[in-house]
Amino acid sequence: MAEPTLGERLYVLARRDALAFHKLADDPEIHETVAVFHAQQAVEKALKAVLADAKAVHRRTHDIAELLDAIEDAGLAPPPHADRLDELNPYAVEYRYGLVDPAGIDRALIGVMLADLLQWVALRLRIGGQAAGSSVQ
Repeated sequence: MAEPTLGERLYVLARRDALAFHKLADDPEIHETVAVFHAQQAVEKALKAVLADAKAVHRRTHDIAELLDAIEDAGLAPPPHADRLDELNPYAVEYRYGLVDPAGIDRALIGVMLADLLQWVALRLRIGGQAAGSSVQ
């Protein structure tokens, strides 16, 4: 069996963060900053998976807007919800460390956005829902 590509590895990591988001988002006792942090991480890794697969040069960053710009600069089609994905950026640092209070976010909508994004990545990477020989753990 071939070694997974960097894109495939990042995709698996994105799925893991998406799973963490879904588990945490379903619990009303979990603060949104904790749950949505994992959604931000899933989006970041998913976008990096596509960039790695396309061998597109990009700066090492956690900024979703910058990653979306790198996708556009590489001539790739934008992912679903590209106009909204960067709304998750503050959950990486500002909200997580209490620097700014979140204004509230629709956890169900984030779940839909993640599902659509991960499906888009799987299609770009030509994998059937997850990397061959790997599982979301």
